[in-house]
Amino acid sequence: MNSRALFIFAILSFFAFSAFAQENGEDPGLLMNFYKDSCPQAEDIIREQVKLLYKRHKNTAFSWLRNIFHDCFVESCDASLLLDSTRRVLSEKETDRSFGMRNFRYIEDIKDAVERECPGVVSCADILVLSARDGIVALGGPYIPLKTGRRDGRRSRAEILEQHLPDHNESMTVVLDRFGSIGIDAPGVVALLGAHSVGRTHCVKLVHRLYPEVDPAFPASHVEHMLKKCPDTIPDPKAVQYVRNDRGTPMILDNNYYRNILDNKGLLLVDHQLANDKRTKPYVKKMAKSQDYFFKEFSRAITILSENNPLTGSKGEIRKQCNLANKLH
Repeated sequence: MNSRALFIFAILSFFAFSAFAQENGEDPGLLMNFYKDSCPQAEDIIREQVKLLYKRHKNTAFSWLRNIFHDCFVESCDASLLLDSTRRVLSEKETDRSFGMRNFRYIEDIKDAVERECPGVVSCADILVLSARDGIVALGGPYIPLKTGRRDGRRSRAEILEQHLPDHNESMTVVLDRFGSIGIDAPGVVALLGAHSVGRTHCVKLVHRLYPEVDPAFPASHVEHMLKKCPDTIPDPKAVQYVRNDRGTPMILDNNYYRNILDNKGLLLVDHQLANDKRTKPYVKKMAKSQDYFFKEFSRAITILSENNPLTGSKGEIRKQCNLANKLH
């Protein structure tokens, strides 16, 4: 048997095994097009809902992208982020680390649309991941084929967020170590932080670099704009005071972010460190020159993130509503 025939045989064997495993109640793990038999229209419905919501509310795409980071980074890609607080347990959504996150109600719109087609089949965890994938496309980023088959967790992980999520003020060593713990290497970290090319940063996150003295790393022309946008030394968290992450292409996921941070225009401390640390600067320079390279590494990192310790098979549940575990219905 020649090598081509062996390759085709191996592929056919894999799909045959996967189908057998699903039919016999075994856990096939994550698969491409997991819902092809149980809900063939699932991914199309999610994609159309993301497009519709983006047309009405442009900032939803930023939210979907941020959701996958905040959910999948904390132990498991299981939609724990979406759970509401209960009398005994604080929601991840309501912690300080989730400051500025929004549009969770629209995840319920997507869930409702999927439920109308296939009740009780598609998990909120998969909706969260696929909405991020389609949100990336809406922002001009690459289409990233992602596996499905995740199930939903039953509890919030608010109490351990700090152990997992890297903070924008932490050292690059801590940032690299946190990402490395889930299998994302230095070029992957640089690529994922390229998500800072879209959206905005609230002044609450910036004032320590502006007051009482301006961080000397900022170019004077940039400082003038930032002080105008953030005039208060103690901003009101509820006020609409923010600075666009990328003033040139604020609604497009592109490699302009890397040119900005090489010019010391990165808003957050982590952006500044990324462009100056010897472990990450070579990749920043490479991505500043090549959007194709940025997209390649971004796609690889998002894939790794989306497959972080998912619940599959009989673990977890398929929530009826994304904000409530089924036992609370």
